[in-house]
Amino acid sequence: MSTPSVTVVVPAYHEEEGVARVLDRLVEGISLDFEILVVVDEPDDPTIAAVHAHAGDDERVRTLVNTYGRGPAHAVRYGIDQASHPVVVVTMADGSDDPRMIDPLARLVERGVVVAAASRYSPGGQQVGGPVFKGLLSRTAGRSLGVLARVGTDDATNSFKAYDTAFVREVGIHSRSGFEIGLELTAKARRLRRPVAELPTIWLDRTLGESRFDLQGWIPKYLRWYRFAFGPELTLDEVRQQAARIAARNEGRQGTT
Repeated sequence: MSTPSVTVVVPAYHEEEGVARVLDRLVEGISLDFEILVVVDEPDDPTIAAVHAHAGDDERVRTLVNTYGRGPAHAVRYGIDQASHPVVVVTMADGSDDPRMIDPLARLVERGVVVAAASRYSPGGQQVGGPVFKGLLSRTAGRSLGVLARVGTDDATNSFKAYDTAFVREVGIHSRSGFEIGLELTAKARRLRRPVAELPTIWLDRTLGESRFDLQGWIPKYLRWYRFAFGPELTLDEVRQQAARIAARNEGRQGTT
C-alpha cells in the first residue's frame, strides 16, 4: 500500500506571535511526507517574516499570499488550489488543533473517505475553553447532523479536517466568508453519498491573539449549509447548483431563505 502524503493549509492573519510554535508542532507531529502552506491575505502581514525567520531553508514550509480575496475562506480555497499532495488538511494558526491527528486523518483519506474529521464531540473527544454559547451551538449542530443527517461525523462544523484533494477540486468550494468550508464540504459529501469518517480530538482554545469568529454574523450562513446536509442523493451537477445558490444567499447576492 502506498504511503499517503499531505498538504497542510494554515490560513493566518497576523499570527506572528504564535506561528513559530505552531510550525514546530506541525513538523514534529507529522511523519508522512508533507508540505505546509501558510496562507495570508496581504504581502505585508508580519506572519510572513515570522515564518521565514523560523523555518529558514526548510522547503516543506512556505508562505503564500492569497489572491482570491480577504478572509479565511478565500485563504483556504487558495491554499487547496496550490496543494501538491493527494490529501489536504486544513488547520488553524492559533494552535488549537492537535497536529498529531494529521497522520491518522490522512490515512483515513488514503483508505477511501473523502472527508476525515477531527471530532471534538465523538467519544474520546473534548473541547477545552472557548465561548460557552458558541460551543453549545457547535455541539448541537454537530451531533444533530451526525444522528439525523448521518453525515459521518459528530463535528461537521470543525475546520480541522483532512480531505481528498481531488474531491475538493471536483465539488468546488462555494463559501466566500468565515469558516463555513468544513460544514460545506461535509454536507456535499453526504448529498453525494461519499464516505466521511471521524477520529476524536482534543481542541484547546487559543492562548495568543484574538479569535476572528463573528458568531452573530455567521449563524445564518451556517444554517443554510446545515439544512443542505439533509435530503436525497444528488448528482454532482445538482450539488454544485444548489451550493452556488446557498453561497449567493450567504453573500447577499440574491434573496434570503
